[in-house]
Amino acid sequence: MAATRRACLAVVAAPCAPPPSLRPRRRRRRRGCHPAPRSSTREGTRGTSSWRATTPRTRRSPASPSATSAAPTSASSSAPAARPSAVCDFYPGVSCGDPRFTGGDGNNFYFHGKKDQDFCIVSDADLHINAHFIGKRNPAMSHDFTWIQALGIRFADHRLYMAAQKTAKWNNDVDRLELAFDGAPVDIPTEFGAVWQSTAVPGLTVTRTAVANGVRVQLKGVFDIMANVVPITEEDSRVHNYGVTEDDSLAHFDLGFKFFSLTNDVHGVLGQTYRTDYINQLSVSSNMPVMGGAPKYVTSDIFAADCSVARFGARHAGISMVTARAY
Repeated sequence: MAATRRACLAVVAAPCAPPPSLRPRRRRRRRGCHPAPRSSTREGTRGTSSWRATTPRTRRSPASPSATSAAPTSASSSAPAARPSAVCDFYPGVSCGDPRFTGGDGNNFYFHGKKDQDFCIVSDADLHINAHFIGKRNPAMSHDFTWIQALGIRFADHRLYMAAQKTAKWNNDVDRLELAFDGAPVDIPTEFGAVWQSTAVPGLTVTRTAVANGVRVQLKGVFDIMANVVPITEEDSRVHNYGVTEDDSLAHFDLGFKFFSLTNDVHGVLGQTYRTDYINQLSVSSNMPVMGGAPKYVTSDIFAADCSVARFGARHAGISMVTARAY
């Protein structure tokens, strides 16, 4: 009797169930069929050769052993790494254009220097970096338009040279980088991710960040430099009245510096801004704050440590840093 009653109640209750359109949906999974998780789907989208090649390199610590001992690699022809990545964001240690620096204190300033001369931009007891300036003269202005064309880097008894080769007609696909270590050329395959490692200084590596015109130079525990060779375009020349001619595209460096072991006695155009006693007297509200005092940063050669504020190779008594006004 009870069983019959339960059966009748089931029949009566059935019409009261909500119609299918109002029932909550349930995700049904077939046995033996497990759809891939969403993260795997995104990985498949991003997991191209370019993403896998670029992401680990941008996130590695410069002092990471894996970053300095990586074997030469290359990306597929479809990778978007054929052009150097931009380094001209406003963060400490950047030098771009006519050269605009972002100091260790985070403030931006220009240093015009003078064309065809060398200037010490970082000078410390164990590290010295000079920059060679190229430029164009505008008769209507009191200074040259200048750009950094080469770097001469000294540490211990070693010398590293980096340069943007003079180029008449610019082609993004043609490598215009020149590199030499202790007088010997540094040859790196023109492949994205290719690595050169010094046998004399195992902590020194040069890694291509692009197929042409982009490298990352690292000395473990000392510096990490991103360098891109770029031209002055016709549009740049027109807007800023640079006066670029067909026989010279004014190829130069855009640079990003990171330092890991500077002392508090460091000097140079950029170096002094990393001192704890550095006092910035430039007008930070100006559109173009300019650092003056160029004569004290002039050197006689790309590797010479003879500027008046040189610190390389000797311990000097510290002096308070007060930036000279340009005007």
